[in-house]
Amino acid sequence: MLNLNINQDNFSLRSYFNLENDFAKEMQNDPRFRFYNLYLEARNLFDIATVKLGRQPLFNSVAGGLFDGVNLDLKNEDFKLSGYYGGNVPAYQKFELTENWSDNYIAGGKFTTEAIEDFRIALSYINKNFKPQDYYALRLDENLNPINILIENNSNQYQFASAEVDYSLQNIFSIDTRFDYDLNFETASKFEAVGRFTNIENLGLNVYYNYRQPKIRYNSIFSVFDYGNTQEIELGADYKINENYSVLGEVGNVIYKDDNSQRITLGLITNYGTINYRKNLGYSGELDALSFYTGYTFLEGFLTPSLGIAFTSYKLSEADEKNNLTTLLGGVNIRPWSALSFDLQGQFMNNEIYKNDFRFFLKLNYWFNTNLNLL
Repeated sequence: MLNLNINQDNFSLRSYFNLENDFAKEMQNDPRFRFYNLYLEARNLFDIATVKLGRQPLFNSVAGGLFDGVNLDLKNEDFKLSGYYGGNVPAYQKFELTENWSDNYIAGGKFTTEAIEDFRIALSYINKNFKPQDYYALRLDENLNPINILIENNSNQYQFASAEVDYSLQNIFSIDTRFDYDLNFETASKFEAVGRFTNIENLGLNVYYNYRQPKIRYNSIFSVFDYGNTQEIELGADYKINENYSVLGEVGNVIYKDDNSQRITLGLITNYGTINYRKNLGYSGELDALSFYTGYTFLEGFLTPSLGIAFTSYKLSEADEKNNLTTLLGGVNIRPWSALSFDLQGQFMNNEIYKNDFRFFLKLNYWFNTNLNLL
């Protein structure tokens, strides 16, 4: 994995590559070279604009990943306008442009303002197109004779408009909301609200609400089925006992089309590790899970051992037989210099399906950031 950037004043060439190979078992495509990022960035042009051109990441709550194209940001004081357009990235992040760009593109934009005190308001739009491969299927003609017909689906995938409104009253209360509207199906896709009250010393109160429709591609056969929507509400509290210890608790309820499900979470957070208990009830299955994790750094960062243990008992429905799952992980991070570190970790899992599964991981990291003065 290589993250290489070349900078000169307000201009940068950014890259992110990955070379992978399965040494334990020979695979057909080994070795595989993935191009995650390779783009030119020009910042603060005319004191207002930032432009990115090339293969680059895309971050938003509707779509994520990579695209080949251009991104333009315009920012002036409390206002920001962003827009992007480009083609979908080929499978396995190959270093080539997708064919039929007109059927395989993503476009969108977002306007954000913080001009109103304590508020952040954003409006956005995204349109992603992906054309499935054409194929032949056997059908009956008007005389009921079987014939081969070419099936050509259109390239629509999804198209959303979104609105975000956030309000924050410092050290007292904050709430973040989001609404997504599916323009292809002409229906509300998602509404989400997250609130936190912190006006009582050492105590935080949280509330979370989510309404969600299944997100299905417009050109997918699954779009003809009615899966129903879900509503989810969760109430929680966390209390800081002292500088070293905090406790938290959460209670949630999920409403499905024909049934409900509940969950309870309790936890203790310390400077030396965490203990958590989770219980699920109802339609989504029954579960009891207790987990413990600890990790601590010695010798000014040279040695960091870690240990995690979890016991889980679960069944998928009330009538099913109960299953038990035990997981154990132990590892150590050795950092002889700030730029060089070794990670070793062993993982063990035991249940009825996997029996005794043991895995061992070794990772070498070398971090560097050097100005080559090439420009």
